[in-house]
Amino acid sequence: MNKYLYQLDKTLKLFILTYLIVISCGVLVGLTYLSSTTNLTPTGTVTRYNGSDDSYAEDEVNIKENYPKPISEMLISTHNHIFGLSFLFFSIGLIFYFNSVVQNFWKKFFMIEPLISILVSFGSIWGMRFINNNFVYLAIISATLMYLSFFVMAGISIFELIFKKS
Repeated sequence: MNKYLYQLDKTLKLFILTYLIVISCGVLVGLTYLSSTTNLTPTGTVTRYNGSDDSYAEDEVNIKENYPKPISEMLISTHNHIFGLSFLFFSIGLIFYFNSVVQNFWKKFFMIEPLISILVSFGSIWGMRFINNNFVYLAIISATLMYLSFFVMAGISIFELIFKKS
């Protein structure tokens, strides 16, 4: 199985290319949601999970958005993200394995790093919520590495599928 992406049949290349574009759109939508809920800042992220002082309304009709996340919500969010992102990074890592541009250490790094970052990111969110707000910095670093790895793998794979010729 020493085939590279650029050596695949045109139909399979088109299928993989379409998949990579679709999951990239999904990741971009997720990042847009993250931006809208946290402003991509440490303070916004802490507020998102720990709530703010004005989180609770005085009446039952006006419920504020930034309330401290209960364990049940933390569990379902963590569960869904770990499973979903694991499948995402497994599939893109498998595709990236067949690229001919990046080899050896960097290929292994980009394939394995996001899987580790999933656990570190969501573990950090739990740490931020229940231990200390400073876990937000670990969450930001690991999530940044995770998303950078995604876009490197997707970008290189898309490049090879479109532009590299036999």
